[in-house]
Amino acid sequence: MRIAARTQNAFGCTSGPWTIWSLSDGHVDLPASSLRDPDDKPQDSRLADETVRLSVNCFLIQLASQDPALIDCGAGGSWDDTMGYLGRAFEEAGLSPASIRTLLLTHAHNDHINGLVSRDGNETFPNLNRILIPEAATATFNADASLSRFRTLLTPINHGDDVIPGVTAVALPGHAPGHTGYRLDTGEDTILICGDIVHVPARQFAHPTLTWAYDDDQATARMTRLRVLADAAATGTWLAGAHLGRPGMGQVERIGDGYRFEEAG
Repeated sequence: MRIAARTQNAFGCTSGPWTIWSLSDGHVDLPASSLRDPDDKPQDSRLADETVRLSVNCFLIQLASQDPALIDCGAGGSWDDTMGYLGRAFEEAGLSPASIRTLLLTHAHNDHINGLVSRDGNETFPNLNRILIPEAATATFNADASLSRFRTLLTPINHGDDVIPGVTAVALPGHAPGHTGYRLDTGEDTILICGDIVHVPARQFAHPTLTWAYDDDQATARMTRLRVLADAAATGTWLAGAHLGRPGMGQVERIGDGYRFEEAG
C-alpha cells in the first residue's frame, strides 16, 4: 500500500484502484484490568487502577468507479465526550459524509453504530440508503431505540457474502453477536478490516491469548484472534482494526508465540 495523505485524524492509502482511509472518531479510556488471561482473571492485578486508551477507528474504502463505502461509524455523541469526532476526520480527508450511501457494520456495539446520529441529533449521513449488518447483530441494533429511524435500511449479511465489488464478509466470532470482518482484495494487497479482534495492541499482539472483558465468548474470541494473526503473518495480509491505535492499519510478523505489529507509514 502507498500512503496518499496523513493528518492528525485521517490516514489515506492507495492500493491498486482502491483508496482506503482510516478515520478517527476519537478514543476511550477503559480499565486495564479488562485484559483477561486464559483463566478469565485480570492479566495483571497491579493494573487495577490503571487505564488503557483505545482508539476508535472507522474505515472508508473507495473504488474510483463507485461511491465510497464506510465501515463502522463510531460512537457519535452517545458515550464518552472523547468520541464522536468522525466528521472532523472526514473534513481533514477532504471527504463529505453526504457521499456515504452504504455503511458496513462489523457488529452492533455503541462505538460502531451510534455515529449514525451526530452530537446535535441529526443524521450524520444524509444520503445513506443501506446498512449492511451481520444477520446475528440485527437484534442488538434494533434494541437501540435511538436508532429506530434506520431499521428500514438494514440489509442482513453472512459469512462469505460478496457485499460490494471486491469486498467479502468474513465471520470473526467471539467478541459480539455476528462479529464480522471485511476482506478487500485490491489486486495488489489483501486487507482485512477486522473490527474488534484486538483491543489493546501493545499487549495482545505480543500475548495473543489475552482476551478482553467485553468479549462475549472469550474462548472463541481468543481462537479467532490466534487464527487471524497466524494467517495474516503467513500471507502478508494487512489488518485494519477499530482499536489498533493510529493509523489503525498495519502488518504482523510472528515472533515466537506472539506477533509484532508494524503500523502503516
